[in-house]
Amino acid sequence: MSHHFHLSSSVLPLSFFPGELGARFSPAEPRHLASSVGVAAASPSRALRPHMAKAVAKEVGAQEAAQGSAALGWAARDASGVLSPFDFSRRAQKDDDVTIKVLYCGICHTDLYTIKNEWGTAMYPVVPGHEILGVVTSVGSGVSKFKAGDTVGVGYFVGSCRSCESCGNGYENYCSSMVLTSNGIDPEHGGAVTQGGFSDVMLVNEDYVVRVPDGLPLDKAAPLLCAGVTVYSPMMRFGLNAPGKHLGVVGLGGLGHVAVKFGKAFGMRVTVISTSPGKREEALERLGADEFLVSRDPEQMQAAVGTMDGILDTVSAWHPISPLFALMKPMGQMVFVGGPTKPLELPAYAIVPGGKGIAGNCVGGMRDCQAMLEFAAKHGITAEVEVIKMDYVNTALERLAKNDVRYRFVIDIAGSLGSTS
Repeated sequence: MSHHFHLSSSVLPLSFFPGELGARFSPAEPRHLASSVGVAAASPSRALRPHMAKAVAKEVGAQEAAQGSAALGWAARDASGVLSPFDFSRRAQKDDDVTIKVLYCGICHTDLYTIKNEWGTAMYPVVPGHEILGVVTSVGSGVSKFKAGDTVGVGYFVGSCRSCESCGNGYENYCSSMVLTSNGIDPEHGGAVTQGGFSDVMLVNEDYVVRVPDGLPLDKAAPLLCAGVTVYSPMMRFGLNAPGKHLGVVGLGGLGHVAVKFGKAFGMRVTVISTSPGKREEALERLGADEFLVSRDPEQMQAAVGTMDGILDTVSAWHPISPLFALMKPMGQMVFVGGPTKPLELPAYAIVPGGKGIAGNCVGGMRDCQAMLEFAAKHGITAEVEVIKMDYVNTALERLAKNDVRYRFVIDIAGSLGSTS
């Protein structure tokens, strides 16, 4: 997602729009074949490793021949966003590809926006999903980073140009040729439309796959592939990871609750800023935040003016942002990681006198994603999840639209997908 900033008079509208897609390609015609990948239920414990993972790899890897493999997913066919079973084919495995049996996949607000075509970019049918955790079933002859049986993750993108300045600096997430994991255009494979992790098998170049460290519960680790790196990356980039600094986290949802956990692991003072007083106990008692601020309470907001070193705004819905800048110290940094579909407006006087900064962040590069997982494993950081079966996914999406989840839905792909077709 790109972030466009337009300055007009004393008001700064902050608009969030999807990135340019370039020429549109139609997805290949699906092959209506039964999935060749097994549907055994997956345990979220590390019991998967190594004996279960090796068994899965042995069973499935032999089926992944050069002609590609049949895949089963759930796809949206139109802007209703309703998902239903969808048989299709993954491409043939190349020398540098890793084939992955999907175990779990988180549900992100981006998935909801995409399948409902709220950004105007949907290329139906769309198989969503980019918080993917699975086990390697086979690798190409040139793969050196992974082997069959490894537990791995795939996040927001599965390709980039590899030659631009962003790619060279480890920021593939800002490459103009970034290939989205779902609903993206893949120029290296004939301009095919990518299909995401609401499916039983993924095929990804090894450079866009991360290793999942031991100690992370598999179901609770899946959302870290997007929500986790989306908050971790800007904290590292803007120095919002220093012990003793004061971090504000706007919104206690899928991204916000993970931001609180990372902030505390960094040794920071963390204040949750929310419109919902009912989340106070959750923020303070369960997630470990130091303070809770109701943004609709003028007295609370006034008492906190000028106290924060930086703020992560994780909210995906429209909300007033001018009062948030008053909470920061001079030269404080505001980072937007949510993507409201309506423009946000900010008077220039809210940032000019204090020299305050505005930045956006879109997920993170591969280096940041791997480092984030290692940090999460070391400090026991996982997402708070509600694990669901695939046949519940449409209800989950309806609930997500109403923010009725604590705090991330995760689909048990391996344990339910095959039985719903």
